This record gives sequence, C-alpha cells and structure tokens, in this order.
Amino acid sequence: MQKESRSNGAGRRAALFGRSRSTLANRAYAQIRDEILRGNLAIGDVLSRRKFAKILHMSFVPITEALQRLESEGLVESRPRIGTRVRIPSEEDIRGSYEIREALEAQSARLCAARMTDGEKESLKKGAEHLDRLYQAGQSEADPVFLYSVHTYHMGFHMRIAEFARCPGLSRAIEKEQVLIFNWLFDTSARRTVPPLRFHSKLAAAICSGNVLRADEAMRSHIRYGLDIVLKHFSNLEVSNAWRSRKPVS
Repeated sequence: MQKESRSNGAGRRAALFGRSRSTLANRAYAQIRDEILRGNLAIGDVLSRRKFAKILHMSFVPITEALQRLESEGLVESRPRIGTRVRIPSEEDIRGSYEIREALEAQSARLCAARMTDGEKESLKKGAEHLDRLYQAGQSEADPVFLYSVHTYHMGFHMRIAEFARCPGLSRAIEKEQVLIFNWLFDTSARRTVPPLRFHSKLAAAICSGNVLRADEAMRSHIRYGLDIVLKHFSNLEVSNAWRSRKPVS
C-alpha cells in the first residue's frame, strides 16, 4: 500500500512537471513568434537559445521545444551544429503561399458576395475604410507597435470576409495554412506596407456588389498586388545568404 502511494505521488509529480514544462514551452513559443511577427526579429536573424533562456528566465528545454514548434510551422529553420534562425523563404515558398491564399480567399470572396446580409455589407465597408485610414497613417508612423496593430486589424478584416462566407471549413483552412501570417511576414520584411489609396475599400465594394465573378476577380488582384516587390527582396536576400552553404563544425 505504501509502495503504491509512493508510486502515485511520483506519477503526480511527473504529471505536474510535464504540465509546467509544457506551459513554459507555450509561453516561449508565443513570445518568440510574437517577436518575429512584430519584426523585432528579422527574417534571417540567428536565434540564440542561451539568450532566450536568459531573457525569458527559462531553461534550454522549453526554449528548444518552442523553436522546434516554430520550425514545424515554417517560421524558423535549423542546421545541426550551425544553429537556428528566422527562416528566409525561397521563391517557391513565397509563390506557394500566395497561390494557396489566392485559391482560398477567392472562394471566400465568392461565397461572401453570394451570402452576406445587408448589415454585414455595411460592416465590411466600414471595416475596409478604417483599414485604409490605418495604412495611410502608418505611412508616416515608425512605431512598430502601431504597425503591428494595423497588420492585426488587416488579418481580422480578411477573416471577417471568410466568416460572412458562412463556410466554417474554409475559415479553418485559411487559419490552418497560416497564409495571412506568412504574407504579412513577407510584406513586413520587404517593407511593402503602404497599399494604394482605397485599396481595401475597393475590394469591399466588389464583394458587396453581390456579383460573384467581380468579387473573385477583385480578390485575386488584391492578393497578387506587390508580389513582384516581395520576390525581388527575398531574391536579394538569398544571393547574399551564406548560412545554408556553411559547413557544420566537425
């Protein structure tokens, strides 16, 4: 009986330790991911486990777990005995992300145009106008916190279109593929932050017209805008990049 009690106690302690480590790893993941998406950690920056452990007051174990999760999501990359860094996407990665987003969001726009209510149309138009004002304000705003909030609102605007499409599976697919996050990251890195005047208002008007084909075309054009700028930026990064070709230390 005493032996069983000790065994149960050890099991509880192990479970508590596991939950604690998992909580720390989740916190490290959220904070590092947030730093990347805010642009405080730029694409190509080397990530130091020792530095994160010191800043976050954690051991290497939860930091390592957090970086492994970020690597599985494509935000960071590692090489044995060389290190980990914020991932520099290839041209194939970027084109693939844009193509997935175009396919998902064009369908979202089509369904939204066909199914949204009058109240939702007004909500989408107002949201688009507000987003355009935020982007224009961001043209002279250097505060990274403000720019982060603009990108967050932008993501919310596109997810609202998916919500009004009334296809939960489509919304989940957009979130699961993280296409909005990756396009946001590409834009931030390439400094493609100020779209044309009324960029989102024109998209909202096309969707709210109720014309499915017009909504589809407007969304595809909206997503493709600036792709060439992003590709050129990352092409220059790859040309000057020696990290992938560096040989591991023997």
